[in-house]
Amino acid sequence: MPLTEIAIKAIKPGQKIVRHHDERGLYLEVSPAGGRWWRFKYSFGGKEKRLSLGTYPEVSLKAARGKRDEYRVMLQGGIDPGADRKAQKIEAAGDHAFEKVARQWWAHWKIGKSPRHADYAIRRLEADVFPEIGGQGMGTITTKAIVACVRKIEQRGAHDLAHKQLNKISQVYRYAVANDLAERNPAADIVPSDVLKPVRATNMARVSVRELPALLKAIEAYEGKPVTRLALRLMALTFVRTSELIAAPWSEIDGDVWRIPKERMKMPAPHIVPLSTQAQALLAELKRITGDGEYLFPGERSGSMSNNTILYALYRMGYRSRMTGHGFRGLASTILHEQGWSHDHIELQLAHSARDEVSAAYNHALYLEPRRQMMQAWADYLDTQQVLG
Repeated sequence: MPLTEIAIKAIKPGQKIVRHHDERGLYLEVSPAGGRWWRFKYSFGGKEKRLSLGTYPEVSLKAARGKRDEYRVMLQGGIDPGADRKAQKIEAAGDHAFEKVARQWWAHWKIGKSPRHADYAIRRLEADVFPEIGGQGMGTITTKAIVACVRKIEQRGAHDLAHKQLNKISQVYRYAVANDLAERNPAADIVPSDVLKPVRATNMARVSVRELPALLKAIEAYEGKPVTRLALRLMALTFVRTSELIAAPWSEIDGDVWRIPKERMKMPAPHIVPLSTQAQALLAELKRITGDGEYLFPGERSGSMSNNTILYALYRMGYRSRMTGHGFRGLASTILHEQGWSHDHIELQLAHSARDEVSAAYNHALYLEPRRQMMQAWADYLDTQQVLG
């Protein structure tokens, strides 16, 4: 049902952000702290987008609907309201708009950097920072606005990236101050530990994102048993737990999905792993080798592959104390979060979600289509990294 002023005033903050929908893409987002933001969701060029329409009660329900209708008229005329609003902000800010100065900084900073590293830096600014503060003038951006920008990144689970982007914003400002494009650096007032959660340490050894291409190359060149090499590749593609991989029977493979029963997951519901085209091709290759047996990866004498097989293979490849089977999960989580994929979808794919008996039966197949798209994009990403290794 559409929202009313009475209904809005009766809303109580919950333990997480909750969206209360009105009509035609308009909704009110309520945070645990009580903040209330109007959002407009729309599609343009095949992509789903959102625009902030201000906060309640400063912007009333009637005013929010009026702005929504204005943007809907623009969409009917083939104009992206988000892009139009951004262009107007940048034009108003002139040469001192954050995005314009940041691109100048980037052109100066990228000298001597690898093309891949430089491209990644500007793409992350375009995805995470420019939509928030890119259209504002360098002298008008407040410390509060910068904190809000990086916390938004952190809220989707990209903790490392939030810290990195705070550092990038500060670098842009240092460049601006040095080149007389800003008077001061508001990011310098921010101590990361005061506004962002500390980057979580992990006891599971894993290589850095920068080392991933070399690792993939080493797996492809592995001179041990072909079945072990395929196990490593499938683990990279699906980032399931080692125990889930090595004990997988062929009966769990169901076309383009891998259905791991709840008994093996030690959870109230089964876990569905969408299989990318690369994973399906790998399984077809594996089928020719082990398809007559019960398990995808049979043991040397009986049962399934030993838990140490993956670890010892990584040792032989020179990754002792640097990488474990579990490390693929951490890499996937970090990279997918940095690429902007939904935190909820990533957590579901990692089977991290705490689920009770009732919700589990529903959630095990939740978001299957967007997760399928994410897993295919992940496999395509690994292909590009292997070429770079």
